[in-house]
Amino acid sequence: MGLSGVLHVEVEVKSPAEKFWVALGDGINLFPKAFPNDYKTIQVLAGDGNAPGSIRLITYGEGSPLVKISAERIEAVDLENKSMSYSIIGGEMLEYYKTFKGTITVIPKDGGSLLKWSGEFEKTAHEIDDPHVIKDFAVKNFKEIDEYLLKQTSA
Repeated sequence: MGLSGVLHVEVEVKSPAEKFWVALGDGINLFPKAFPNDYKTIQVLAGDGNAPGSIRLITYGEGSPLVKISAERIEAVDLENKSMSYSIIGGEMLEYYKTFKGTITVIPKDGGSLLKWSGEFEKTAHEIDDPHVIKDFAVKNFKEIDEYLLKQTSA
């Protein structure tokens, strides 16, 4: 395979789309509190943390498989279609990938949600693996968010 590629994954969750979308939007506060093994801190360096142009510095916990720190810029947000795109602009991930852009879309489905995630990337070298570990981490996070939201509903 070449240096560039795209990974896609779809995950069905039980939480309603609106609730899941709100949780993603509150990730700055929610993720370190609810998932300390995955996220130590998420700091907003520019903007409000959710609007296009916002920059967030993420310090990952022990559960992160690849990197411990990354900086991401929110590229686009579509509130109506519950979709957001981000680019990695700093941190260890750039040692492996010249560019990485992720997109998350939350779609209502049968009272729950269908989550679509894609990651466009350009590797720094042919020896670097495609970022399946990042895709798997996203899937794990989606399932953890769903479990967290379902517990909050039943509490």
